[in-house]
Amino acid sequence: MAPSDTSILDRSNVTISGATGPGTQAVVFLHGLGGDQHDWRLIAPAFEDQYQVVLLDLIGAGQSDLSAYQPTVAHSTLAGHATDLLNVLSALALHDVVFVGHSVASMIGVIAAVREPQRFAKMVLISPSPRFINDQGYAGGFEQKDISELLAAMEADYHGWSHGFSPVMVGQQDTPELVLALTNSFVRTNPEIAKHFARVTFFSDTRTELGFLTIPTLIIQSAHDVIAPLAVGHYINEQLADSRLVVIETNGHLPHLSAPQQTHTAMHHFLHEETVL
Repeated sequence: MAPSDTSILDRSNVTISGATGPGTQAVVFLHGLGGDQHDWRLIAPAFEDQYQVVLLDLIGAGQSDLSAYQPTVAHSTLAGHATDLLNVLSALALHDVVFVGHSVASMIGVIAAVREPQRFAKMVLISPSPRFINDQGYAGGFEQKDISELLAAMEADYHGWSHGFSPVMVGQQDTPELVLALTNSFVRTNPEIAKHFARVTFFSDTRTELGFLTIPTLIIQSAHDVIAPLAVGHYINEQLADSRLVVIETNGHLPHLSAPQQTHTAMHHFLHEETVL
């Protein structure tokens, strides 16, 4: 028996706010590794006057239904998370949405948009990476051994790893509150699910999907990000049929938290077809 719309929304802990009424466009936000929908707290409220704002948790994260996480079946690849996203959009009868994804969730959105393009009007990819591991002619930012060591550290001491990796992701020397918030988010996540999803994330390769994406896309990158280097943003921009790249002068992998006003401005310009400088 197919799950009901209500169970689909509960499973992904969907929350809805903002504008209502016929013809109101939805903006759908999806977080990355170690986060949950609370990651959008500095960005999402700014869209509530004009858009229906839809927040959800990746299954396995936040307040989602952890029992629905299937490491050896649905969630063994990013495609399973894309199915979860499409299930939510279907349950809400949404089409022509603005999708906003962070990091690996950007690529989950790309997979979903390639599969069902009618669901999407515009895409905003924040700190995206289609492959984290360097390859011939491609600079993803990490060597294979770097990722293996990172995953081994997670396996050996997940909480210790969380405290060490969060400052790397935040990349800010003067924002201890962001480091603490991200660390707490990692710690709240079920360690076994987090370790599995990290493995799926860091070993994923979704470069081939980029050539099939035709939805107008904004790529937002931090100027200084060791997780998704600027070269990755340029690569994605070159591969997409209709995209533009905005580089924000901030450090780290979380520009929507470290530079929320600049991130919102870039999104606003893109959504209203203004020139992005």
